[in-house]
Amino acid sequence: MGLLKRNPFGHILILKKWLIRIFGAITHRRYRGFNELQIEGSDILRNLPDTNVLFISNHQTYFADVVAMFHVFNASLSGRDDTIKNVCYLWQPKLNIYYVAAKETMTAGLLPRIMAYAGAITVERTWRSKGVDVKEKRDVNPNDTENIKTALKDGWVITFPQGTTKSFKPVRKGTAHIIMEHKPIVVPIVIDGFRRSFDKKGLRVKKKGILQSFIVKEPLDIDYENDSIEAIVEKVEYAIEQHASFLKVIPVEEIEEQEKLNKLRKWDY
Repeated sequence: MGLLKRNPFGHILILKKWLIRIFGAITHRRYRGFNELQIEGSDILRNLPDTNVLFISNHQTYFADVVAMFHVFNASLSGRDDTIKNVCYLWQPKLNIYYVAAKETMTAGLLPRIMAYAGAITVERTWRSKGVDVKEKRDVNPNDTENIKTALKDGWVITFPQGTTKSFKPVRKGTAHIIMEHKPIVVPIVIDGFRRSFDKKGLRVKKKGILQSFIVKEPLDIDYENDSIEAIVEKVEYAIEQHASFLKVIPVEEIEEQEKLNKLRKWDY
């Protein structure tokens, strides 16, 4: 690899490699030490092609979710089954992994800007600005969709189709349009425990001893000739376990934590 070889977005690969190595070493204990990451289905990752793979996942923190995916992906590709034991798997990381993130999030400070260099595809959210829903949706920036297309051609792309860290919010149709247009292999991932172990940004360990779960599912079966956008949206909601029907089953831990928060809020008055 040439010293100044770049990816399609102009990022110098040797610099990206060192960023992944450094951030991976710093964050490893957040998933195997302070807390424990329980992984299922990571062998599926080794059977995927090198490009045009779209990972869809529920979202619990701004950054910890993506960092965990970098760990699991690279550990699996290094031959580990459902474990991130021994961080040496990051010495030769997969460099064509990208993740879709809100531009306002990735430009809010020096650390997010540095992390963006590791693979962020920044997009302007049409329905939300500065943490507030907008009444009139803005037009989609054509550069955003083009960048996602470029990333899929070059490698793997991670996206959070709900566009928010809040549970059971609707899946955005934009994800279904991307799937329909580019016909990638769509791999669902379901995570849990991140909201309890990290702060909202996913930068600070909020609580130790939390069991985090990370489940990789088989690729979705999509009929590109007959499935409608609405049908794909529904498949995505079920796959990442964010369909309304899942509201009937709420983990006891989440109920207990919500009760604690409700008690604390009483003191705010």
